[in-house]
Amino acid sequence: MNHDLLKILSDSNKEIDNQKLMDYLSGHLSGNEAHEVESWMAESDLVNDAVEGLQQVKGGKDLEVLVEQLNGDLRKKLQQKKNGRNKRQLKEYPWVYLALVLILALIVIAWFVVHRLNHPLK
Repeated sequence: MNHDLLKILSDSNKEIDNQKLMDYLSGHLSGNEAHEVESWMAESDLVNDAVEGLQQVKGGKDLEVLVEQLNGDLRKKLQQKKNGRNKRQLKEYPWVYLALVLILALIVIAWFVVHRLNHPLK
């Protein structure tokens, strides 16, 4: 099974084996292992909803396409959020940058004035 399918559940409960859950969906588990997954489903509404939702997708190829699409959309949204945050950071502090430039300019002017007072032109 495609390892990208496991990315959907990568941040889920670490006690639940994601590979075992995907094998359960594809019907590759023995009776005991399937019972274990069903007990996870009984204990957790999130796991139960995830399994029911993934079972509604027909065919393994459709599932892989759906997972790739979800991962791609997630990457796009995260990149947009990161880009927006970076743009905001530059726009939020223009007065700080202006103040820094003015302070540096005043320091340079003060240095020239002090230097001239100590060494007057002849």
